[in-house]
Amino acid sequence: MIPVKGYAAQNAKAPLTPYSFERREVGKNDVLIDIHYCGICHSDIHQIKDEWGGSLFPMVPGHEIIGVVSQTGSSVSKFKVGDRVGVGCFVDSCRQCDNCHEGMEQFCDGGMTLTYNNRDRKTGDLVQGGYSTKIVVDENYVLRIPENLPMDAAAPLLCAGITLYSPLRHWNIGPGKKVGILGLGGLGHMGVKLAHAMGAEVTVLSHSLNKEADGRRMGADHFYATSDPQTFQKLNSYFDLIVCTVSAKIDWNEYMQLLKRDGTMVVVGIPEESIPINAFSMIARRRSLAGSLIGGIKETQEMLDFCGKHNIVSDIELIPIEQVNEAYERVVRSDVRYRFVIDIGSLS
Repeated sequence: MIPVKGYAAQNAKAPLTPYSFERREVGKNDVLIDIHYCGICHSDIHQIKDEWGGSLFPMVPGHEIIGVVSQTGSSVSKFKVGDRVGVGCFVDSCRQCDNCHEGMEQFCDGGMTLTYNNRDRKTGDLVQGGYSTKIVVDENYVLRIPENLPMDAAAPLLCAGITLYSPLRHWNIGPGKKVGILGLGGLGHMGVKLAHAMGAEVTVLSHSLNKEADGRRMGADHFYATSDPQTFQKLNSYFDLIVCTVSAKIDWNEYMQLLKRDGTMVVVGIPEESIPINAFSMIARRRSLAGSLIGGIKETQEMLDFCGKHNIVSDIELIPIEQVNEAYERVVRSDVRYRFVIDIGSLS
């Protein structure tokens, strides 16, 4: 077994504290990754607080992992020692169902094996995430990081990046399309950058105009405050696609009215409460309400290559791991522009 240092929550009410544990030995298809950076996702907070239910403890969070390969198994062909690599939200899947065969492992019929807060599908052992010094992952679930991207700012691409890239690609966003990004946070700011690079007209819909300068710097063509009722009058039937990144309870029916005929609003934020939708919000102009969940391995690599081509990374605040609990509090207060990344070197 491989000794590892990390930070873990021991129960749902506990702060993250230093935690030593072991990774499995490197199998023939595995790579051992020395972790350099790991992003903080809001879902990390939801899971250590057991806000979604079913949390497993002790829990080492983290699924925006960037590092360097330090050892490879005997049958590994995709990576070599020294390669810059990433690990996202899952580390395995059944590999047998249609979704897995079609490169959409996130929809695996047997359930993807999450990078943490899950059990290894072969051994049943608790799997632990990226707030740690090393991780062992099957090469088929490891991503290659473009050489031109800084490793720290690239870490959030493994979740925030693919979460926005996948719906933009699926709904064929490009020149001539009008895209609304609802919420300019860790997810939303990636949506602005990606949609802009795809050639779309990008509008940010934010509660206030406080972040307008940031939004325009990232590529937004327009910026509107949703607290202003005139926004909904001016933008009625305007967008081809709205990507809703907010997890607060808002009236989705209001935003559906901003879609053109055959337009779609895609939900990627996860509200804690159910939100009712009126049938008339959809049938009046054949509008659609849809959801999207990260992306498969092939699409995530495509996203990373796209970001490498266009020099897209996340806006980050780099912190030592000792500040992780404070960072969690700030994420809950939306007091970060726009993603925290942990310097895992601070564990040493």
